[in-house]
Amino acid sequence: MSHEPGSIGIFEKYLTLWVALCMAGGIALGHVAPAAFARLGAMEVAQVNLPMAVLIWAMILPMLLRVDFGAMRDVGRHWRGIGVTLFINWAIKPFSMALLAWIFLRHVFVDWLPADQIDSYVAGLILLAAAPCTAMVFVWSHLCRGDANFTLSQVALNDVIMVVAFAPIVALLLGLSSISVPWATLALSVGLYIVVPVIVASVLRRLLLAKAGVAGLDHVLASLQPVSMAALLLTLVLLFGFQGKQIIEQPLVIALLAVPILLQVYFNSGLAYLLSRKLGVEHAVAGPSALIGASNFFELAVAASISLFGVHSGAALATVVGVLIEVPVMLSVVQVVNRSRGWYEAGRSAAA
Repeated sequence: MSHEPGSIGIFEKYLTLWVALCMAGGIALGHVAPAAFARLGAMEVAQVNLPMAVLIWAMILPMLLRVDFGAMRDVGRHWRGIGVTLFINWAIKPFSMALLAWIFLRHVFVDWLPADQIDSYVAGLILLAAAPCTAMVFVWSHLCRGDANFTLSQVALNDVIMVVAFAPIVALLLGLSSISVPWATLALSVGLYIVVPVIVASVLRRLLLAKAGVAGLDHVLASLQPVSMAALLLTLVLLFGFQGKQIIEQPLVIALLAVPILLQVYFNSGLAYLLSRKLGVEHAVAGPSALIGASNFFELAVAASISLFGVHSGAALATVVGVLIEVPVMLSVVQVVNRSRGWYEAGRSAAA
């Protein structure tokens, strides 16, 4: 999958089911063994939960190994598609999510949400939208017959931007939402979950390519994929073990948090797709652009929410809801992109 993936695997295809099972399992285990989860939750250094940090690294590193940062040399070939995606990812998506969170969590749904958790839920949604997806988009791009070089160059460019832009955007939006920003912890999260993994992944990728070539790298990536997915699922077991009591007492929260997430995904993917059509961007670029513009780097969001607000926080729960609905929502966007190809091409020809 470091270049063009063959097909969506069983874990990715049924990720929503695995997530649901891990939610149920985590809640059950949290009730059966609350003391064990309490000990795990107390294993922290500088507000970073160590078991969660290990699992999140196991998720992020294999995904970053897929990113060829050398692909940034191809940015100029698809400058209109790149421009649309960057505009959506960094100028629209985080701010539209902050707006939707303010509308729904502070007003429309305020009577059904615990008052002491609303700030934390808002923060979780902002964290979810502030970083574009870097891994699953390769799957989405393949399913909509997207241009592999464009996808690689866009993901590489987003990761470079994320290193410097994630923290300021999050801090700005949390500040606008009147949420206290723990700067030291935010800086630690960016370093621990973006800067260091990007550097480590880049070095490891070069070493693997030098030693074993592309075939060897692909073999390593294929071997690491189950590790990454297992780490994701174990992370969810821990999260829902920590949060089980709150979820059982207020199950409606999950459904309410899903509403702004769903709206922002469809809004941003639709806007990227329409802008690409208006600008005459080819469909093989417009499809991945819409998908990259709408999807979220939920692994980073989970990590940052835990570091900033703790494993028991509403922010952590909000990011987990993002994981739950990511796959089915993005598959629906893929279907729309594929079925509208004729309509898109007709409009693109007119624009050209």
